[in-house]
Amino acid sequence: MSPDGPRLIEVERHDHVVLIRLNQPDRLNVFSYHLRVQLADAMDAAEADPDVRALVLTGAGARAFSAGGDLKEMADPASRPPPASEDEERRARRATDRFRRTELPVIAAVNGDAYGGGATLALSCDIRLAAEHARFRFPGADMGLVVGAAQLPRLVGAARAKELVFTGRVFSAEEAYRWGFVNEVYPADQLVPEALAMAKQMAQGSQAALRFAKQVIDRATLDAEAVDLQNEANQTLRGTAEQQERVKSMHKRVTDG
Repeated sequence: MSPDGPRLIEVERHDHVVLIRLNQPDRLNVFSYHLRVQLADAMDAAEADPDVRALVLTGAGARAFSAGGDLKEMADPASRPPPASEDEERRARRATDRFRRTELPVIAAVNGDAYGGGATLALSCDIRLAAEHARFRFPGADMGLVVGAAQLPRLVGAARAKELVFTGRVFSAEEAYRWGFVNEVYPADQLVPEALAMAKQMAQGSQAALRFAKQVIDRATLDAEAVDLQNEANQTLRGTAEQQERVKSMHKRVTDG
C-alpha cells in the first residue's frame, strides 16, 4: 500500500531493465489521478538511476493495457482527489507524456485493450509488442478531442491514420502488426518475457549511442510542430460544452454496459 491508498503502479527490476506495470485491472488500468502520480514517481526513480538502461511498460490483468483517461474523473471533476501540491498536479498531468520524452528506450508490452489515452501511451513508446487478443482504438472524435493524430502517420501512413482517427474504430493486434503499428504479436503468456528479452538485449549496447539513435530517429520521423499543434488543439477543445457533454455521454455508455 502507498500512503495515498492502493499501489496502482508495480515496478520490477530485471538487471538493467525496469518493468513498470499499470496496476488497476478492476478499472481497466485507467489513468486515475493517483495512478498518474505513482507513474510519475516510477519514472522519476527509473530516470535517476544510472544503472537503468531500458524500460518495459505493461498493464495488470488480461483485459486491458489501459482504457485511457478516467472517464469518471473527467465527467465529474469533483470526484478527483485534491492534489497534495501544485507540483504533484503538474507531474501527474505530464506522467504519460514522460514515455515519449524520456531518453531511455521504452518497449510497450500491450497485454490487452489499449483505447484512447492507453493507445496513445503505447504510441509514445519506442517499440510496441502486443498480445494476440489486444485491441486498439483512438476515440478522440467521440470525446471531442484529437487523439494520436500527430504520431500515428509515421507508423501507419497518413490515409490509415485518418481512417483510425476519424472513425475511432477498434482494430486488432493482427491488423496493427500488418500496418506496422506493433512490431510483433505474441501469445499472452509470452508477451512480457519477450519484451524483457528484447529490453535486455538493448541494455547491452552503448547507452550513449542508443540515446542519440533514439533522438535521430524521432527527429527524422516525428514532426514536433504537429505534436505542438495537437496539444494546442486539445487545449482549445478540452472543457468546451460539447467536449464535456461527449465525455459524460461516453461515461454513461461505459457505466451502463
